Amino acid sequence: MTTLRVRPTTRVRPTVRTEWAPVLDAIAEGALRRELDGDLPVEAVALLKSEGFGALRVPASFGGGGVGLVDLARLWIELAAVDANLPQAFRGHFALVEDRLWHHARSSDQRVWFDRFVAGEIAGNAWSEVGSSIDLPRTVLRPRADGSYRLDGTKYYTTGTIFAEWADVHARVATPGHPDEVEEATAIALVDTRDPGVRTTDDWNGFGQRGTGSGTTTFDNVGVPADRVLAFEERFPYQTAFYQLNLLATLTGIARAALRDVVEAVQTRTRNFSHANAPRVRDDAQVLALVGEVAAAVYAAEAATLRVAESIQAVADAALAGAEEVAALVEASEIESSTAQVVVSELVLRATSDIFDALGASATARPLALDRHWRNARTVASHNPRILKARVVGAHAVNGTPPPYAWSIGGTRRRQEWSDGRPGPTS
Repeated sequence: MTTLRVRPTTRVRPTVRTEWAPVLDAIAEGALRRELDGDLPVEAVALLKSEGFGALRVPASFGGGGVGLVDLARLWIELAAVDANLPQAFRGHFALVEDRLWHHARSSDQRVWFDRFVAGEIAGNAWSEVGSSIDLPRTVLRPRADGSYRLDGTKYYTTGTIFAEWADVHARVATPGHPDEVEEATAIALVDTRDPGVRTTDDWNGFGQRGTGSGTTTFDNVGVPADRVLAFEERFPYQTAFYQLNLLATLTGIARAALRDVVEAVQTRTRNFSHANAPRVRDDAQVLALVGEVAAAVYAAEAATLRVAESIQAVADAALAGAEEVAALVEASEIESSTAQVVVSELVLRATSDIFDALGASATARPLALDRHWRNARTVASHNPRILKARVVGAHAVNGTPPPYAWSIGGTRRRQEWSDGRPGPTS
């Protein structure tokens, strides 16, 4: 297997596609084959690590790219357009980077983490569990006599962890002799995946985004130093919108890939229907109109995504602001991301399906894998259902109801009172 190599590049500017073209082109070469064969993008991830992709948000003074969130979102879009799996595979990593940036800006030195990121180390996500409550994870941190912790449990949807040196794990902190587990705190454990007690399996069986490494990770008697156990309440406050930004950029990149493929297919297609509007497909007014609609969908999706990135950047820039100002900016960014999700999901799902109307039945041939665009988009859009976000946006517009934060999947012991946005009594 050939190792991918390109000329190093570290900075992202408005001409992001030009500067990262060697990397993106190298990744694109094998993307279709990986899709057809069901292979994980191991070499592509290794290339991105070596090129400093995971350190793009690390300040330049610490050896990183020092880029803003708008440029990062642009690059996520470009990357998703060549391989939709990759931005999502790095989603948990960039969230951890953002968390460390937030705390660094608030006078908590994160040099040790910045050095790891610059060295090419990345983190994966490990929050969701099968069959457990959101409020009471079964994955548990138990304190040891030396002040460290022991971590045990199983996580599913551990996106990116199979590629990563670290896992960002949401766990319950057990209190010896505590009578009620429900009241025990939860924390984030930053776990070294090279520990022999960590095992990740690529058992994600969804019909889309199959190369994200979103399988199961188990933790068996894994030691975690105290300084790698972080209070959940101290997580960077705009994480909800940030996670959604990554999905929006991924959706937009998928739509761009679908547009690229349908344009190429229309340009080169020689066979046409007997009742078409022109001898050549590329001259058919209805086909051209449909391609134009897909292009417009890509345009609108990208504009909405970058606007969300701007709103999140405003929060990131306010790390030293007062609590009320930060809260207002966070709420604004959450509403921006929720609003964009509703419309971008619809635009991309429709576009990735409608491209087949411009082509014939031959476009459904498996070797072309044009169906991957819809399958991937449908999978990404299902992570955080847009029908729930439409309600959030409407409740905010009509009643000023605050949006929910740190959404996740699972059962819950709390009931949400949507009339005022505050958690209701335990049911």
